[in-house]
Amino acid sequence: MNRAGRIKRNLIIVALMVTAAVVFWAGPAGAAQAVPVPNINIGVGDADNPAEMSASLQVLFLLTILSLAPSILIMMTSFTRIVIVLSFMRNALATQQAPPNQIIIGMALFLTFFIMAPTWSQINQNALQPYMQEKINQEQALNNALKPLREFMFKQTREKDLALFVKLSENPRPQTYDDVPTLVLIPAFVLSEMKTAFQIGFMLFIPFIVIDMIVASSLMSMGMIMLPPMMISLPFKILLFVMVDGWHLLTRSLILSFQ
Repeated sequence: MNRAGRIKRNLIIVALMVTAAVVFWAGPAGAAQAVPVPNINIGVGDADNPAEMSASLQVLFLLTILSLAPSILIMMTSFTRIVIVLSFMRNALATQQAPPNQIIIGMALFLTFFIMAPTWSQINQNALQPYMQEKINQEQALNNALKPLREFMFKQTREKDLALFVKLSENPRPQTYDDVPTLVLIPAFVLSEMKTAFQIGFMLFIPFIVIDMIVASSLMSMGMIMLPPMMISLPFKILLFVMVDGWHLLTRSLILSFQ
């Protein structure tokens, strides 16, 4: 039998096997039954009564809040200052990717949870629990939740930054803190947090720059120009940071900066 004949025979055998398998699984006399395929329908229909309309709006509102949750966590809490300072600390040490970004972000998140715990406790007590018990409506719950956050942001916001965004918003001059819109307070708070973080970062760089200058001057005086100063200064910077218990001091300073 030539090659073409063998290929033709193999194709016939495969076809017969497939046909037998289909008959076995799909035939009415087969022992196995066909697996039912689920049918999923997702659509938007008309609300028949005001209650259904209210429930739909509640779901839409909840989805909006969940989609904005990362931005709220980053921009309306202590996360911004902490993650910038930790990044400055790594750059000052010149350790490249040690600690890695995952560790820095994770540490910033848990420090944020620790610092914001009293604020979130007030939100849970005054807004979330009463709303879940149907004692207040959504608008009241939102207002009660914003009050502790606004108090926290006002304490950390500089008057100069707040005045800048009040002026740019072209709103009437507020007489009290309650007159300041939240949309004006949030960017002022973020701007103040970034300035504070950069000030702390500048202070962190000073001792390590001194070590780099001493090492560079020593190498130049010995004529070792081809040896990179960063290679020699890195162990000394790590040694200094470990001897003064740098992570403890840095964490303590960050937490106290919000009090």
